[in-house]
Amino acid sequence: MLNTIEVTGNKDTRSGFGDGILEAGRDNDQVVALTADLAGSLKLQAFMKEFPERFIQVGIAEANMIGIAAGLAIGGKIPFTTTFANFSTGRVYDQIRQSVAYSNKNVKICASHAGLTLGEDGATHQILEDIGLMKMLPGMTVVVPCDYNQTKAATKAIAKFEGPVYLRFGRPVWPIFTKEEDFVLGKAQHMNEGKDVSVFACGHLVWKAVEAARILEVKGISVELINIHTIKPLDVEAVKASIQKTGCAVTCEEHNIIGGLGDSIAQVAARHNPIPIEYIGTNDTFGESGKPMDLLVKYGLDTDNIVAAVEKVMMRKK
Repeated sequence: MLNTIEVTGNKDTRSGFGDGILEAGRDNDQVVALTADLAGSLKLQAFMKEFPERFIQVGIAEANMIGIAAGLAIGGKIPFTTTFANFSTGRVYDQIRQSVAYSNKNVKICASHAGLTLGEDGATHQILEDIGLMKMLPGMTVVVPCDYNQTKAATKAIAKFEGPVYLRFGRPVWPIFTKEEDFVLGKAQHMNEGKDVSVFACGHLVWKAVEAARILEVKGISVELINIHTIKPLDVEAVKASIQKTGCAVTCEEHNIIGGLGDSIAQVAARHNPIPIEYIGTNDTFGESGKPMDLLVKYGLDTDNIVAAVEKVMMRKK
């Protein structure tokens, strides 16, 4: 299956969100977009132009934005809140917990500029804890798509889904290698069937895992590559089936290894089939200012590190 994965272009995932919410708005006149002074960064220009009456500029007042969104949801609207991931979660966690999650309101919290690939803006903006924060909230769905097409598909899908959602995406231009129609909310996407090792990845690191799997294939290692775009609810059956077959796993995420995708996979393994696991992610650290690709290399989130993690975990396999 690796040879069927083709790059059809390059585009940032936040543009997938912008195009997705425009289509969602056309499909349902209850869709409303709110932003905290970041309409341009969140690619909302087309939505604003077509649906000015359904666009709310809150200004730099993220907590107020969440409160307004909760009120709109009570009134039957489908509010999408938009700002950087750091401000979408850490700055407004209390408001999300109390006003959205606790009462299971139909609010879509859409977060751009997540992870190290935000780049030069540095540690204060490169949140690496948000997946953990959001997946711990009861009833919160957490989605981390891997490219433009998948982000567009996910944005449209969550508009039709009833309940609170956290949608995480990024800033840099990235390869497009999936098809919109392949996205199913809550279902893992099998990118490659393999027998030697399971590699579970989300977000930008799915592409890095594809690159690593191709290198490993040349080395004679058969990689089962699974895109976990929906972190919660996790596709537990897909994880169980894969680790039962391969007997070891590597998890890949642009996030702290504490509390992220890796912990979700490890929890399934601990409960059903304990296996050796290696983690690709930041290791209990903040980021720093730098070029996105340089930061991925420095913090061990690049293709070569995934290859090394696979080779290491296979040596641990009984």
